[in-house]
Amino acid sequence: MRNPKALLVTDCDEVLLHMVDPFRAWLDEVHAIDFDFSGGDFAKALVDRKTRAAVKPEDIWPLLNTFFDTEMARQQPIAGALAALSAIGEVADIVVLTNLMDHRQAARSAQLAAFGVHHRVVCNQGPKGEPLKRIVDEHGADVAIFIDDLPQHHESAATHAPDVWRLHMVGEAALAPHIACAATAGQAHARIDRWDAALPWIIERLAAGQPAPPISMATA
Repeated sequence: MRNPKALLVTDCDEVLLHMVDPFRAWLDEVHAIDFDFSGGDFAKALVDRKTRAAVKPEDIWPLLNTFFDTEMARQQPIAGALAALSAIGEVADIVVLTNLMDHRQAARSAQLAAFGVHHRVVCNQGPKGEPLKRIVDEHGADVAIFIDDLPQHHESAATHAPDVWRLHMVGEAALAPHIACAATAGQAHARIDRWDAALPWIIERLAAGQPAPPISMATA
């Protein structure tokens, strides 16, 4: 049975859709840039293949902007994401909270719609805690779950929306080992990187209909 007071707020890149892998392929093919995230620092991960110099941080944002303006068709769903969203949509509202500039909202909505995902898309810049709180309040949710791949967004969510369950998920397998676990830092209630494992966790909490407890009292 669907609970009109239940809500899932989820990130898109590396949670619903692969981003780093197609970004890496595009950098390789078009710009002769190697992308190696094994050091865990995005700012040092891009290397010019000709000079072997790291791409300057101020030059990375233009590359990212061009990717999202011209190459979003390269992005494909994370394994299990579409089936999981379908199941969750039977019991809760779903909102996609994505860190893109506002003018890309229509493009992101169309991108997701092409995969059969027709949920509201909210664009954001910076920490996600405050927009998450606004979305939860707008929906009047009794129980809400937030999913994101970056620990800093869970920290922000814990500050501004502490009653929201926080699930840390890094759906890109090549990236996951290099992203610190927000759960072990007390910022998320659980770290689950696969949708087939995350879905029961999500459904159980939505069905219970209870707000998230303080992180020290939560069980993953």
